[in-house]
Amino acid sequence: MLYMLVAVALFALMDAGLKLLAPHYPPLQVAMLRGASALPLVLAWALLSVGARGLLRVHWRLHLLRGVLGIAMMFGFVYGLRTLPLSTAYSITFVSPLLVTAMAVPFLGEKVGPRRWTAIAIGLVGVLVILRPTGAGMMTTGGLAILLATLCWAASAITVRLLAQRDSTQAMVFWLMAIMALGAGALSMHEWAAIRAQDAWVIVGIGVTGTLAQIALTEAFRRGEASLIAPLEYTALVWGVLLDVSLWGVLPDAMTWLGAAIIVASGVYLMRREKTHVVSVPP
Repeated sequence: MLYMLVAVALFALMDAGLKLLAPHYPPLQVAMLRGASALPLVLAWALLSVGARGLLRVHWRLHLLRGVLGIAMMFGFVYGLRTLPLSTAYSITFVSPLLVTAMAVPFLGEKVGPRRWTAIAIGLVGVLVILRPTGAGMMTTGGLAILLATLCWAASAITVRLLAQRDSTQAMVFWLMAIMALGAGALSMHEWAAIRAQDAWVIVGIGVTGTLAQIALTEAFRRGEASLIAPLEYTALVWGVLLDVSLWGVLPDAMTWLGAAIIVASGVYLMRREKTHVVSVPP
């Protein structure tokens, strides 16, 4: 549980760095910087733990698909962070475990009972509460971009469940960062913005916190019961609020709190229902 709490805190710091970069660089360039900044550290971790052979003998097609999903996920997330508070973005992404469960039915052949489908539906209602599709709330391109990023994350989690049957966690993390760095870099060349000197520390921080967070997350799932530690992911909302207040002086409004509460409640219920059915692997 301690490893999971540390991982969530480190990911929140990484996301704060992404939000700091978002106003100054195109989303795809930020995605490239996310992958490239972590790549040397991830490579060192992988070589020390599984060796070069463990990185090369992999399921290439699934890694490529996951890389494409990762680029799309980062694009949507960074685009949304340009206009939305970090805490609001997190509240929307909390629906991802529900989406993973729904996608597991057609792609993995898993069975989902009526109670879990009800939890998924309630969680989606929570997203609508946050987005407020009445035209008076957060139904903006930023909110929809975060939702798109969450869909890509959920699809990526499905590929992880397939990859985990033969590839190591180190290989999955390394190739995600490598494909993200190369692919997003190539796609962003036409709109590339010069790196500002004052942003160098932010870029380094993103690489360090992202790598340490992934290691802590892997260790958490290796040591602990998935159904017990997975709900701790929701502590990201606490960090999102603290960072929003500290760095940007904003707080989520009442509707965002309400929607987040609905999503978290349905997500925790779903995880408890899946306790004996699913073995989780960190994406």
